[in-house]
Amino acid sequence: MKEKYSQLFKVILESYYSGNFEQKIKEIFSESNIDKEELCSVISSLCGTNIPYSSNFTSDLKNAIENYNKNNKIVNKTKRCSLDCKDENGDIACVKSCPFEAILVDNDKNTTYIDTDKCTDCGICVESCPSGGIMDQVQFLPLANILKDNSPVIAAVAPAIVGQFGSDIKIGQLRSAFKKMGFTDMVEVAFFADMLTLKESIEFDHYVNSEDDLMITSCCCPMWVGMLKRVYKDLVKYVSPSVSPMIAAGRVIKKLNSNCNVVFVGPCIAKKAEAKNKDIAGSIDFVLTFQELKDIFETFKINPSELENDESSEYASKGGRLYARTGGVSIAVNDAVGRIFPEKKNLLKAIQANGIKECKEILSKAQNNEIHANFIEGMGCIGGCVGGPKAIISKEQGKKHVDEFANNSDINVAVDSICMNTILNKIGINSIDDFKDEEKISIFERNF
Repeated sequence: MKEKYSQLFKVILESYYSGNFEQKIKEIFSESNIDKEELCSVISSLCGTNIPYSSNFTSDLKNAIENYNKNNKIVNKTKRCSLDCKDENGDIACVKSCPFEAILVDNDKNTTYIDTDKCTDCGICVESCPSGGIMDQVQFLPLANILKDNSPVIAAVAPAIVGQFGSDIKIGQLRSAFKKMGFTDMVEVAFFADMLTLKESIEFDHYVNSEDDLMITSCCCPMWVGMLKRVYKDLVKYVSPSVSPMIAAGRVIKKLNSNCNVVFVGPCIAKKAEAKNKDIAGSIDFVLTFQELKDIFETFKINPSELENDESSEYASKGGRLYARTGGVSIAVNDAVGRIFPEKKNLLKAIQANGIKECKEILSKAQNNEIHANFIEGMGCIGGCVGGPKAIISKEQGKKHVDEFANNSDINVAVDSICMNTILNKIGINSIDDFKDEEKISIFERNF
């Protein structure tokens, strides 16, 4: 079913660029033996909209794309569920997968529904549904209008992108591929992870003075943050008030280029929801997944392996690039603490939660003072971002490529990046001490 959606998206995308979009949609609906309401839901999601079935669907759809609503719900049911996926224990796949108990069973109608008050749009259910009855919105068609206008658009790619499009594809070839699509440039989000590494290292020095103290990183994972905010509220006081590297990227880029759009590209559905969180909205304009990008490349016949390696000077560190996998944040912060506060290096005792089950277990233990660590890192996907639901390659292959890329970095620790210091100076941060100034580091913070 998911392959069918992928092919349908390519057909729609090609027609949108060819100028026969409305004609193609009408043609799709002219096929016999189709459930028009279900098809409307599917096409609407593939176009980044929430347009219901009506006699004016095609024109309403085109208008919604051109007047994109960034507050649309990301994850939606596209068809009625018959509960055929019950396992031997009577558990339904999507219900069992939801970490927030937001998918419920309507026994009267013998189907499931999403409780929108509980749902965080994390997207775990999208991959768990065997029939493809739950979809996340694809935001590329609304973005396409901006790319066509040659407006400045920066692609900010997640560290997990390495190896996703081929083991021999260089980061500079991916930059060329984005430019071929109409993007102004592409940057590594690992660079902005480096900035947060420095911030959290300084916070560790301030808040952790014994093995009994505690700091919880908020970096990277929206599901980890969601669990803390919704389920483990009493632990929020230990959480670093940092935004994710994605949000940091958007904020810094927009600070330096106020008229540009920033598009995050990664393996995670939850990032689409994070981008529209009220306290950080406006930092990221669109989010694409690796699988969506693959479909876009194939539609436009863009093969990164055939493109020139559009290199830039090294600016991201080993630590920032390791954020892509479980344990990466801990390594980056540990190395930075060792460089900036050598007397504290042996004090840092990190522990990682790998996947939703471990996240719940470790946070529950932290509530009961049962962990022997003072720095907790959590990743909702097993393996970290390389194990994200929209990754193209396996988490094992992803980790291998990320580790190789990171270990071959010219810059080992964030503090050694000359480029980063230059950019920090441009946004008013001129020293390590400036990271202690609440006003100066507000660009990297959110209110939990």
